[in-house]
Amino acid sequence: MAAPRSAVLGVLMLKTEFPRPPGDVGNPATWSVPIRYRVVEAAHVASVVRSGPLPEALVAAFISAGGALVEEGATLITTSCGFLVTAQKALAEVLPVPVVTSSLLQIPQVQAGLPAGRRVGVITFDSRCLTARHLAAAGAPADTPVVGLEDGGELYRVISGDLTQLDRAAAAADVRAAGHRLKAAHPDLGAVVLECTNLPPYRAALAKSLNLPVHDLVTLLRDRLAPHARAGI
Repeated sequence: MAAPRSAVLGVLMLKTEFPRPPGDVGNPATWSVPIRYRVVEAAHVASVVRSGPLPEALVAAFISAGGALVEEGATLITTSCGFLVTAQKALAEVLPVPVVTSSLLQIPQVQAGLPAGRRVGVITFDSRCLTARHLAAAGAPADTPVVGLEDGGELYRVISGDLTQLDRAAAAADVRAAGHRLKAAHPDLGAVVLECTNLPPYRAALAKSLNLPVHDLVTLLRDRLAPHARAGI
């Protein structure tokens, strides 16, 4: 019997300069499997974090970059922005390996595991741009509770401005505040999914603060990569 193929994670990256601490999908220290990165030069925060459909040329650029990662040995493709869930179908139809574009794709599975009367909520980078289009692409209900970071806090300021310095304590406080807004607005909240791939560094602290399970792209990919390896956080 042939040995199982070793897992190699391929990450399609937006072109950014902001810091990516351990836990972020864009930091190699997050992972304990071999990893390949490919920057999509035309993809910036402003061009991907949008309520409308992605331009066809941009989707084509992601497909091309995904193909290059497969040629480099990637056995699983992901991305550095959860808003790319709207490109899930296009990439999965073309690329010959599994594709997980967004943390949002796990919402149905997380919801299925909750007790009756509880539901999943989402913390996103910008709730003004996360629409029913994105939720539908993830197989999530259109009325899924969503809160964003767009109130001008540290993390939103740094990512939207593509700044090179980040106050991690202030960023963690931003995420906790968003989580508590979500919980206060939705008493039936049973679990949280973090859309933004820059939020996993703060997941554990958020889960402790909310006393709720919190899921993100790293937890999703960790399960997909097992039994070959486990993510390092």
